Amino acid sequence: MAQLRITEIFYSLQGESNSVGLPTVFVRLTGCPLRCGYCDTSYAFKGGEWLTLEQVLEQVAAYAPHYVTVTGGEPLAQAACLELLTALCDAGYRVSLETSGALDIARVDPRVVNVMDLKTPGSGEAEKNLFSNIEWLKPEDQVKFVICDAGDYAWACEQLRSWDLDNRCEVLFSPALGLQDATQLAEWILRDRLNVRFQIQLHKYLWGDVAGK
Repeated sequence: MAQLRITEIFYSLQGESNSVGLPTVFVRLTGCPLRCGYCDTSYAFKGGEWLTLEQVLEQVAAYAPHYVTVTGGEPLAQAACLELLTALCDAGYRVSLETSGALDIARVDPRVVNVMDLKTPGSGEAEKNLFSNIEWLKPEDQVKFVICDAGDYAWACEQLRSWDLDNRCEVLFSPALGLQDATQLAEWILRDRLNVRFQIQLHKYLWGDVAGK
């Protein structure tokens, strides 16, 4: 029987991606091989509780959600994550996966919406990007860049062009809270006529840096 190490399962509004604002159940898996400088979920690196796949599904079902997001940490660091994603899709939920882009997404159930980071230099983990993942992106997937400064913005623009990302899927540019001014990033996007979605982390404006929201 598949087991997963779970940091938390909670119900909140989606704070990011193109489903922002929608009531969503979040399943946060424990563990991550990356250490991004701006990480806001370091509490998920260790600990957690071992649950069977059936127990996870029961807890999710208790909220009667339409949307479920599997996140971390880095959820794909646990092999059973793939089985969880398929089971959630089979249960009829609209499922998204928040992944760092450092681990292979080729075997992720095609019904899942991948919300995949490409780590910028400012994250300190850009060398971990697995660019072969780009070939597996579907039109409904999303690539996210967390921008720390002007150098990150220039780097993200180069990736946007060189991989023709906005013709593969939706592209999200997000300011790193406390590092990149949100208004300035918005103005850069408008100045350069980028075909990307600007986003801020809605949950942080509603509840601040609070786990389980």
